[in-house]
Amino acid sequence: MAANSLNIKGDRRRGVRELNLIPAYTWYAVPSGALTFVNERGSDYLGLPKDRPLRFGIDTGAEWDSHIPFLHPADHEETRRVWSTCLRMGCAGQVSFRVRNAEGGYRWFLSRAEPVRASDGTLLYWIGVNLDIEERKQAEFYLAEGQRLAHMGSWAFNAAGFDHWSPELFRIHGLDPSGKAPTVEQYLALVHPEDREFVAQAIQKMLADHRRFDFTKRIVRPDGEIRQVRCVGIAATPDGTFQGFVGTGMDVTEQEELTKALRKSEMELRQTLDFAPQLICVFGPRFEPLYASRTSLEYLGVSLDEWLQRGADMHPDDVARLKGLAERSLSTGLPFEVEKRIRASDGSYRWFLARYNPVRDDEGQIIRWYIACTDIEDRKCAEERLQQENAALREEINQAPMFEEIVGSSEPLQKVLAQVSKVARSDSTVLILGETGTGKELIARAIHKRSKRAERAFIAVNCGVIPASLIASELFGHEKGAFTGATQRRLGRFEAADGGTIFLDEVGDLPPEIQIALLRVLQEREIERVGSNKPIPVDVRVLAATHRDLEKLVSEGKFRQDLFYRLNVFPIEAPPLRERKDDILMLVEYFVQRYANRAGKNIRSIDKKALDLLQSYDWPGNVRELQNIIERSVILSSGDVFSVDESWLSKETFPPASRVEASAHFKSDVAPRSEREIIEAALAETRGRVSGPSGAAARLGISPSTLDHRIKALKINKRQFKYR
Repeated sequence: MAANSLNIKGDRRRGVRELNLIPAYTWYAVPSGALTFVNERGSDYLGLPKDRPLRFGIDTGAEWDSHIPFLHPADHEETRRVWSTCLRMGCAGQVSFRVRNAEGGYRWFLSRAEPVRASDGTLLYWIGVNLDIEERKQAEFYLAEGQRLAHMGSWAFNAAGFDHWSPELFRIHGLDPSGKAPTVEQYLALVHPEDREFVAQAIQKMLADHRRFDFTKRIVRPDGEIRQVRCVGIAATPDGTFQGFVGTGMDVTEQEELTKALRKSEMELRQTLDFAPQLICVFGPRFEPLYASRTSLEYLGVSLDEWLQRGADMHPDDVARLKGLAERSLSTGLPFEVEKRIRASDGSYRWFLARYNPVRDDEGQIIRWYIACTDIEDRKCAEERLQQENAALREEINQAPMFEEIVGSSEPLQKVLAQVSKVARSDSTVLILGETGTGKELIARAIHKRSKRAERAFIAVNCGVIPASLIASELFGHEKGAFTGATQRRLGRFEAADGGTIFLDEVGDLPPEIQIALLRVLQEREIERVGSNKPIPVDVRVLAATHRDLEKLVSEGKFRQDLFYRLNVFPIEAPPLRERKDDILMLVEYFVQRYANRAGKNIRSIDKKALDLLQSYDWPGNVRELQNIIERSVILSSGDVFSVDESWLSKETFPPASRVEASAHFKSDVAPRSEREIIEAALAETRGRVSGPSGAAARLGISPSTLDHRIKALKINKRQFKYR
């Protein structure tokens, strides 16, 4: 951890030196959003003392205004909205605002922030760039108001020369409005020497083809001032014959200068994008290509014109997935990110994390899409190596008992494993919930193996199969003569697990007196053997599991509420197999190989029909049922192809009656519509609440996970009942 921290600090120091070289205002912020560094250019602009660290930050709390004193007050709300979203979602974003300089004046900036993450996804810090867009803002204003600002005069022209100039046109050229319209020679003398030949050719051309024309040229006023004048003319043909031209002359000097400034600002923006290490592309509001950074073009091995024509080549397997995301984002206008492979100039593909972010105008309309692609090839390769290592490990444990290793890579299972990783290093009590056969003991073993107690004992106790008269002795031990048959002192499971972990499976079946004793163990960390009143301290981590709804049992008075709270410190829900359909192939291969090795059989392949059957089945008995089906099939197989007898799979589509939480409402012969009506009625009574003592699952007498599964299968929108 310390080494990692030093590496981050080293990267930051190198980053500070590099940011001082970038021709833009750049900054760092901690994960909370508080600024910790602005580069020298930004510090000079703000007038910050060289010897004082920053003491303000971007915050979403009530003291927002005091934390960003340099922003124009009118821009606080929008800036807070954008950056609050970035901080909440951990995504990149940008916003335009005005910043006060050291002299008290304001200039417009386009500020963009990017999150920087560690290899495990942890947010390390934020890096931002503020681009000066003051000239662009002015240019956009003047371009929009160009027609209003432009001085306009009219004129008439024929083969003999000008026969009319309006007073405004005289003033545009710095001449006395009372004078006569100039001759062609006098007019050309007013044109800037560098544009004179071009204008003379334009006059000759318009007289020759009688077509409409529109051009801009420079003029030199008598006082030496140079102005830009736009000339627009059309042929005058009142009776069908050409009689000359009529048109206007407009002073567009400010527009031309601001357009030039806008182009310069755009060029500076492109140069700044070229500094970025990512592949950055700019698209129009409908994803039409506009610009690609130099880094992008070098990676692709194309010119900007070539990229504008054909774009970048993605891996064929990624096209459909990206197309769907892009279409959805176009309709919603929301940013998104996707992992995709992009073809390099040498024909190879590399993995990138592409972040798509929209840029909006003052009216909220999308005017640009900025796409930043970060190279994640090394990370993807590491993930692939890990998957291969896992596959090799599964081959090595063929002779190990079931549930000594977790098999599967589906999203629900990965979420459970992430919870296991987080809680394993602590000593917190964990309550593992889930249906029978989902592998709750496997999860408990995984927690133990990753804990600091991994070298000590893991003691598993199935509380549901021990007779009530013997469970106290099993858990806490007994003294000699404590009861008939106690011929010698016996240590209980808690003492055997001292220094390690005890796993109490089916803890919901414990009788009331044992619940009291277990509560004392959790509170006082000590036990008493049966037949003794001497407390014995124990250092045991408790992991508990049940397939029952403990909240319902508490409401019914069958389970102690204080014990429930002690056990429910860190709950983990083991997903049923029907929610892990992606894992079925891996589990089938795992079990087939295991039982084939045990039976001395050589099974080379799995029948596709059998696999489809297994993947379409609902698995009310979960992984345990799958294990039993495969073991039976392997025993009965006579060839090298694995197959399954369809008649072995239960026709029940709901939990079997043997489950304690099974409801009389849920029978396999209930019609789908009747089932929907039952569930909707329960949801209406509980205002859409599924779990808890007053939830719909408790009313129906089934587990929350089972009810959630049926709600999804029947496509019931439980939110519609929330406000009824």
